[in-house]
Amino acid sequence: MASRNHTTVTEFLLLGLTDDPVLEKVLFGAFLVIYLTTLAGNLCMIVLIRTSSHLQTPMYFFLSHLSFVDICYSSNVTPNMLNSFLSEQKTISYAGCFSQCLLFIALVITEFYIFASMALDRYVAICSPLHYNTRMSKDVCISLVMVSYAFGFLNGLSQTLLTFHLSFCGPLEINHFYCADPPLLMLACSDTYVKKMAMFIVAGFTLSSSLFIILLSYLFIIAAILRIRSAEGKHKAFSTCGSHLTTVTIFYGTLFCMYLRPPSEKSLEESKIIAVFYTFLSPMLNPLIYTLRNTHVILAMQQMIKGNLFPKNAV
Repeated sequence: MASRNHTTVTEFLLLGLTDDPVLEKVLFGAFLVIYLTTLAGNLCMIVLIRTSSHLQTPMYFFLSHLSFVDICYSSNVTPNMLNSFLSEQKTISYAGCFSQCLLFIALVITEFYIFASMALDRYVAICSPLHYNTRMSKDVCISLVMVSYAFGFLNGLSQTLLTFHLSFCGPLEINHFYCADPPLLMLACSDTYVKKMAMFIVAGFTLSSSLFIILLSYLFIIAAILRIRSAEGKHKAFSTCGSHLTTVTIFYGTLFCMYLRPPSEKSLEESKIIAVFYTFLSPMLNPLIYTLRNTHVILAMQQMIKGNLFPKNAV
């Protein structure tokens, strides 16, 4: 065991979702469509927000960063997985695994706090509408986003360094479709207690703290909505929160299932299925949810399409 601890690791083998060649081809087609839809939807959302005068508000500023994170998030995993479906060589380099693990953790945590920032924005808009422009100024919004990115990447770097400081012994087979913390810990020869505790604390803190901000914001929002006398006013106020609540439920629900439990062989198999939802489906669904449930986005999209297809003739 001691000799294997000092073996130089140059690459890992990703076992992926299946080893059935026929099913791999089917999954390649399915995930390629999902990935292209994710890129198209989120890029369209970013362009729409940047170019439409109707979407120059803090809520859409945060939404554009959510779309950017979703693009990075999906692109961190999908291209390598698509390649593995068509290739007999299903390995990933040590450096590639390190980068994938770092970016994955960093982007997940960043997304937590972007969701929390969006909840704060809805709280101020509904509970303090007269002070909305000052409390959610451009500088405040930029600061919230920068803190989200910084906190995400600092935690991602620290967690990844702890993981790759461990000694790994073969077979170096990662029972997942990307380099994730729990399956990597199953390969460790050295003591993983510090890493497991750090992972549990960081995952628990980031999940619970961001979710606490979201839940507290919505408690105040619900209280404010209940004080509105007209049914139309209540519906209008709550409709601005529906898309955010839907995306938060999908994202947080799957992540709670995956990370707040100790890694084991059974949980790793289950986590691969759960990971499909938040790695592929959540980034794809987010722009669709915000488009289908948001009249401002639909209006801006219609105006952009009309402007491109039917430009006004110069007088």
